[in-house]
Amino acid sequence: MYPQESEELPHDLVLSIKRILDLKALPETDPLDTVGDGFNVIDVINLYFPDEESLGQLDAVQAQLVQDEQDLRDEISRLRAELRLQQDPSRMQLIQGMISQLFGQMALIREKAAESEAVVRDITRDIQILDLGKENIVRSMTVLKRLQMLGALPPLSHRSFLGIQSAPTTTVNSLSQLEDYVRDKRYIEITQTLSAVKEISASFKQYTSIPRISQLWRRIQELQGDIRALLETDFDTYYLQTPNSPKPQTIAAACTTADVLGPDVRAALTARYVALLLAEYRRIFRLTDEAGQLDNTSRRYAWFRRVLGTHDTGLGRAFLPDWNVGWWLLAGFIDVTRGDMAALLSKAGKELTVTVLLDALQQTKDFELSMAKKFTTPLQDILQATSPTPARPLQSISSSFEPHMGVYVQHQDKSIADLLVPHRGQKTRTSHDTIQNHPTAIVVLPSSTELFYVYGQTLEGCATLSTGRPLFDLLEVFKKWLRIYAEEVLVSQMRRTHPQSRRSVDVRHDVNEIGNACLVINTAEYCQTTAQELEEKVRQRIQGDFKERVSLQTECDLFISVAVAAIIALLRELEAVCEPALTSLTRMTWTNHELVTGQSPYVGDIVRALESITEAIVPLIESKKYLRNFFDKASSLVITRFTNALVRSRPLKEKGAEQLLIDLSALKSCLLKLPGDALITPSYTRGVTRSTQRLEALLKVIVTPQDPAEGFILNYTLLIGDASFSNFQKIIDLKGTPRAEQNDLLDFFVTITSTKLELEQTSFLTELDMDPPTTSALGLTSPNGSRVALPGTGGGEALLATLVSPPLSNTPSGADTPPRGDAPATKQVFSDIRRLMSFAVRRDTAPQ
Repeated sequence: MYPQESEELPHDLVLSIKRILDLKALPETDPLDTVGDGFNVIDVINLYFPDEESLGQLDAVQAQLVQDEQDLRDEISRLRAELRLQQDPSRMQLIQGMISQLFGQMALIREKAAESEAVVRDITRDIQILDLGKENIVRSMTVLKRLQMLGALPPLSHRSFLGIQSAPTTTVNSLSQLEDYVRDKRYIEITQTLSAVKEISASFKQYTSIPRISQLWRRIQELQGDIRALLETDFDTYYLQTPNSPKPQTIAAACTTADVLGPDVRAALTARYVALLLAEYRRIFRLTDEAGQLDNTSRRYAWFRRVLGTHDTGLGRAFLPDWNVGWWLLAGFIDVTRGDMAALLSKAGKELTVTVLLDALQQTKDFELSMAKKFTTPLQDILQATSPTPARPLQSISSSFEPHMGVYVQHQDKSIADLLVPHRGQKTRTSHDTIQNHPTAIVVLPSSTELFYVYGQTLEGCATLSTGRPLFDLLEVFKKWLRIYAEEVLVSQMRRTHPQSRRSVDVRHDVNEIGNACLVINTAEYCQTTAQELEEKVRQRIQGDFKERVSLQTECDLFISVAVAAIIALLRELEAVCEPALTSLTRMTWTNHELVTGQSPYVGDIVRALESITEAIVPLIESKKYLRNFFDKASSLVITRFTNALVRSRPLKEKGAEQLLIDLSALKSCLLKLPGDALITPSYTRGVTRSTQRLEALLKVIVTPQDPAEGFILNYTLLIGDASFSNFQKIIDLKGTPRAEQNDLLDFFVTITSTKLELEQTSFLTELDMDPPTTSALGLTSPNGSRVALPGTGGGEALLATLVSPPLSNTPSGADTPPRGDAPATKQVFSDIRRLMSFAVRRDTAPQ
């Protein structure tokens, strides 16, 4: 790259200097080096000659290009010659010969190395023999010296042979000294000497095949047996506390000797002590005696506390602290008591009462907690440390109650059943009517808060007794009564004990029904939320494999279903109060309608009904989630019923459709602001707008004059956007076109739409029922029925989707939809066969 041009020099001067110096502002990379598909000759020429003055360098550039071409040819020739040389067969044979010579040299080197190794081994053979002999002599002298230390050999004459130093005199004849100490019961000296003897004798274990060493090994084992027998005798005498019993200081020294003998000796001595103390326990609390029964459980624990206190202040002071004799005494008591409790509980069988069970279990839990606090160690750790087989540790006394906790669970089941008796059955609805008349308004049913309060108390009580299978079984009881509460208490709130028929002109809503439904919604949401919290609490308390099996999702889904059923009840009430106004719409005679002066009177009735329902519902429902869901479904329901009434009032004619457009606009305005500012969401606004736009499109097509036919059909394709023959038939039926004119319109429609391939074959008109039912658009069980049908339970909040928006019609029809019946479908197909044939002929003869 050239240096950057100075900004102080004129441009012409800089170019002149470059020409004088024969400098060319060329790129670092020659563009001819990257010739490819995108090579542009003009760009390269412009690069070499950017201006007229640079043409003076034409000869130099041409010479340089010729030189570059010659260099390339030379390089190509060189590379070709090198390639021919490398591919020469004689050259390859030469290389292979060189490789063979290399392998031969490597074999020769390997052979020379083996010969050198053999020579070195032969030279050093005598040295290796001497080293091995020295090693054997040192090992032999070490063994002999250790035998001398044990007193099995006389003193060596050459004590410094090969650097072996003489042992201190205190370790000479250790076995004889140990025998003297055992005879005199000098446990302190026994401990020291026995430790040295065991350490020295450990090195002889691999030489026990030698008679002399085998004899010495047996002597050491016999001496250890004598020491163990001596310890057992002294400990047994000490346990009995006779006048000749050893002193506590002697037993403490004997404990150190037992530790040297091994852990099995300590365990045996401790087990003899525990068995001695618990012998009286087994005699007093036999299962056949009164003291051994379940109602005397507290006496068992009181007896052990006294024995443990005597141990701490009496015999137990002689044991070393690290023996943890108190742990072993507790473990022995727990093992015996757990077996007794299991036998007593099994023997009681069906006669076992929950009072006796809970009293015994509570006393057991208190005892186990007190023992863990006394030893400042968790009980399970104590049982693990004192278990004969660590892989299968001892179980606590309370574990024997686990298989029999079904009595407790059944008792809780019965208690919850008694709690809900007043709220189930025929009296439920009457009791709620009494609540509604109370001056203080309530948000949820008091029975729900009472139920979960009992759940909480029962859960805490059970968790203190057991966190295993009984707690899981109790959860199953909770789930059972949550389902019963949802189906037999909450659903019963929506049943009418005294059904009353509503007059067709009655536009007042039923305050009690709305209050019932709102109360059910609030209670169902409270139960769902609290059930989720209950599930988390149980999961935190429960232990083992049951933790992963804890779930109340099914019950939560059931409460959502109850809330959805209550929303359906509110929608049914809304539909009932709007019914008189919609009936007026169906009775309108649009053929005589000549003037469009404003919205029709029935619209005001619908608006007032909607506002009254809204004013009654909004203050009573706590959850905005369910309020929004109600308004979503309510708006869809109103549009559906309005559409059905419009269809039944046909023929509409142009003026009638124009009047209905004004009425629909007023109804849309009411629906858009119905929920209030706090509840309106973009999705709600979009839903109302989408539903009304479809109906507006239908009415605008009807408003369009059918003469000329081309304009009418073109307007249909623009607003409706399909080429469905049956959908167009619906439009002209709604418009009230005479039969004589329909055939020409249909022919024009087939002709025009046959050339518009972009049109779909279906639209929202496909679902429009030309013979809508006169019953509820919800298609649900009447509120006067004996039972409110719940939507199917799904997963979580998705259940809210089970209450789908009512469709534009209930029974879609049209030629584009496969017929479900035999006779009606056949009739429709054959009635349209002529038009379909005409359509096919025109498609075939249409100009391409």
